[in-house]
Amino acid sequence: MGIVVSRIRFAGETEVNTAQGDTTVRAGDSILAVGTKANLERFRQIIGRESADDLSELPGQVTSRRVVVTYKGVLGKQIRELGFNELFGVSVTRLTRGDLEMTAAPNLELKFGDMLQLVGDEAAIHKASEAVGNSVKELNHTDVLPMFLGIGLGVLLGLYPITMASMPVPLRLGLAGGPLIVAILLSRIGKIGPVVWYMPINANVALRHLGIVLFLGCVGLKAGQHFFHTLLSQQGLVWMGCGALITLVPLLTVGLIARRVLKMNFMNVCGLLSGSMTDPPALAFANTISNSESPSVAYATVYPLTMLLRIVVAQVLILFFCR
Repeated sequence: MGIVVSRIRFAGETEVNTAQGDTTVRAGDSILAVGTKANLERFRQIIGRESADDLSELPGQVTSRRVVVTYKGVLGKQIRELGFNELFGVSVTRLTRGDLEMTAAPNLELKFGDMLQLVGDEAAIHKASEAVGNSVKELNHTDVLPMFLGIGLGVLLGLYPITMASMPVPLRLGLAGGPLIVAILLSRIGKIGPVVWYMPINANVALRHLGIVLFLGCVGLKAGQHFFHTLLSQQGLVWMGCGALITLVPLLTVGLIARRVLKMNFMNVCGLLSGSMTDPPALAFANTISNSESPSVAYATVYPLTMLLRIVVAQVLILFFCR
């Protein structure tokens, strides 16, 4: 049911205990369950009624701690394979990956940098944390080999010609599409031999900001020389007007539907619109005013598809109209 039971207080007792796999539950016991609101409601209908007691605040030998996965030997393994409950007597209740917090379902595979919420006594949690690494030094270490190896593979993929029967010229993903596809695949794989495809958040943010600055600088250098001359001409004004319509109409339409009809969070809408326009400066602005990664998560869900469609459709249109 996607539910994790972490603590139990037996009927008539005051102290809270760790809920383990072989713990027997009787009428009158109180348990602390972790899961989504919908799953918890289904679970409540089966188990009993909701209690006003917060077991995480009551006295007992049970404590909780967040530990980070940095040991390469557990990467790619499912939570059930770790056997924390059987080996150490602790429960894994939550898994945080990036800015997303999830219920620690038994079939979830661990990736480098995942944050696990462990519940149990202090000594058991200490042993369990050693089993997954929990090394801040390893977490913040930037390994340049995976970074440049991934870029190299992406460039090779982007230069590879994709031949289609109806096209006289092969399509290419280019220097944007190739690295993007490779990055998605390597992130999904997580680890190949000794190479871990992970980038610390501080290095990620630094490279992201540097990339935005270089991108805007290149755009300015390329467009600046003839910008005002083109803008003040009759044809330039027509182009600017068409560009304004192409930009504003889809943004306003999708934004209103997302907010008014679908009731989406405003920060998610900002990330969604930034990704749909492949607009990194807009994403940077949204991240600045939100102080969270919500816009980046929404941006990442639509950006890859949008970017690939722009790369492929642009080439198809050129070949179609130039026949």
